[in-house]
Amino acid sequence: MSSIQHPEQRVAVFIDTQNLYHSAKNLYKCKVNFAAVLKEAVGKRKLVRAMSYVVNTESGEEQPFFEAMEKIGIEIKTKDLQIFYGGSKKADWDVGMAVDAIKISSKVDVIVLATGDGDFIPLVEYIKSKGCQVEAVTFGRSASSKFREVIDAFIDIDENPNTFLIGYRPARRQRRTRNISVRSQKNREPETE
Repeated sequence: MSSIQHPEQRVAVFIDTQNLYHSAKNLYKCKVNFAAVLKEAVGKRKLVRAMSYVVNTESGEEQPFFEAMEKIGIEIKTKDLQIFYGGSKKADWDVGMAVDAIKISSKVDVIVLATGDGDFIPLVEYIKSKGCQVEAVTFGRSASSKFREVIDAFIDIDENPNTFLIGYRPARRQRRTRNISVRSQKNREPETE
């Protein structure tokens, strides 16, 4: 599925960082190359704004990641991990990302969501109803099928992991070895003439 693209289109990219990070880790044991994701999302069009939604970890080791993202032109929005009584944790940017996308949708021609989360379906439908094109870039294997149906264009990271993943190595195909059992001479029936 592809949408109409032309160089004059203004594009805003919203990255569900946790979604991409965990998909890459679980599916490939790799990290996402966010510069490649941004480049592919924008194409030859005009980038107006790119935002990455991140949850601060308890250890605070994400500072180098933030600096790398800002260096490639991606703004960082952070929130702290919520820890509830009993130890349960919550880290969710869905509402914040949706509100930001709605706010900027009147100023751009295309919204690109870097996520496959089905929770964004109402957002996609709303933005499209206002005349803005909505595209997505994410892992097809972990994307909601209904989400894929409602967007205008879908870039599947799974189709080209070499481009989008850091340290990706294709899985080697293991040779199948046949296990041939040979009866020993003593278990063999005697031959008769």
